[in-house]
Amino acid sequence: MKILVCISHVPDTTSKINFINGDTEFDTNGVQYVINPNDEFGLTRAIWFKEQQGANVTVVNVGGADAEATLRKALAIGADEAIRVNANPTDGFFVAKQLAEVVKQGAYDLVIAGKESLDYNGGMVPGMLAALTGADFVNSCIGLDVNGTAAKVVREIDGGKETISANLPLVIGGQKGIVEEKDLRIPNMRGIMTARTKVLTVLEPVAADNNTKAVKFEKPAAKSAVKLVSPDNLDELINLLHNEAKVI
Repeated sequence: MKILVCISHVPDTTSKINFINGDTEFDTNGVQYVINPNDEFGLTRAIWFKEQQGANVTVVNVGGADAEATLRKALAIGADEAIRVNANPTDGFFVAKQLAEVVKQGAYDLVIAGKESLDYNGGMVPGMLAALTGADFVNSCIGLDVNGTAAKVVREIDGGKETISANLPLVIGGQKGIVEEKDLRIPNMRGIMTARTKVLTVLEPVAADNNTKAVKFEKPAAKSAVKLVSPDNLDELINLLHNEAKVI
């Protein structure tokens, strides 16, 4: 079984976020990048298939040369090879088109993507990728087993879980639950050293339109100052809750 894991190169949640050029672009200065958490859960599940069923695991990213450190980490975790499409991932459809070309050229049986990326939370790419490649698609995946060309997928739904049977080729949008957080892997020294010799292929992008663009970014409004009310002044507390907070 050939598995392709889509990897997004996203800012660490502890990074301070700022915008430049009139709040139209993300400021990357001083920002630490990591593997998108939803993708890391999917990668860990793919490594399980490699160890238990002999699957071959390739990771892919659409991005610049700065993303190669993230791909090397994925290789150190256990992926067999990596692909970087040399393009700026500015639009979900553009990214899906690049990934679809990789899928078609590599004839992958299973594509594991995160249901959404930590930076923009668009949640568009996995579904568009499935449509472009003609594969079945299951989103919000929290369980996955494959036997031959048949797959059993568990997805999270409102108020419960749904179990689905599907056939390969298959695209899934994974999340926490496909493996648990305690099962995530930290690269050891041997993995880091081995990753240096594994294949990292750089491909040029295929022609595709950017159908959307960011007009402006805006941070959430700052929280207002806290008003302290004496415990002996209940009338003022009631007045504030009624006229300002409007909760009573």
